Amino acid sequence: MRARSLTLAAASAALLAPTTSPALEHATARTEPAVRREGKVAAADLLAKVRTCVPVSRGRYRSDDGTAASVPVCGTRDAVFWKADMDIDCDGRPGPRCNRGTDPLFSDATAFQQSDGRYLSAERLPYIVVPAPSRIWDHREHGVRGGAVAAVVYGDRVQYAVVGDVGPGHVIGEASYATAKALGIRPDPRGGGTPSGVTYIVFRNSKVKPIEDHAAAVATGERLAGLFVQGK
Repeated sequence: MRARSLTLAAASAALLAPTTSPALEHATARTEPAVRREGKVAAADLLAKVRTCVPVSRGRYRSDDGTAASVPVCGTRDAVFWKADMDIDCDGRPGPRCNRGTDPLFSDATAFQQSDGRYLSAERLPYIVVPAPSRIWDHREHGVRGGAVAAVVYGDRVQYAVVGDVGPGHVIGEASYATAKALGIRPDPRGGGTPSGVTYIVFRNSKVKPIEDHAAAVATGERLAGLFVQGK
């Protein structure tokens, strides 16, 4: 069960977002972008650096409401990471794939905004969701804020993303529609995602500005991932 992400403008969630006709949804489904691999740092090399967990969280997170709290946030000098599931965040600016008609938990706001003041687009921008600060863990104390760069690893694929939204303080393991699609994970907010096998590595004190510049996230992520695997 996906938990609703928190936003800085939660009141706007009550507004009616545009929906898409079945015919248009069918047409856009045939034009989904192909799964892609970004950068030159191999997934296996990144995973080799996160085999051992030194917890930085004071407790553990649930992967979904109603499940056992079993996911710690771990840390190194340069990054924090966790291994969890992936639920699909479709929040932000509505589009043909992410709107109130396609997602019963849809919110038209995200915790962070683009440089033009608009909310992020889950359909277009690869981003991840971090838990709201709590007694378990406060991401801000570990150099993780909006626009921080993450390497998301699933199987042999690496997708660079930014921290783009904030979720409930007791659940971890969520990313945008675009992140899931790029990793070959079913991005449907109603029943997509994957129950396990996703590693989220967030580089401390990194930042992409403007937050919507995915090319900058890839360039920064590739550089930091290279240093991370080399231990520099």
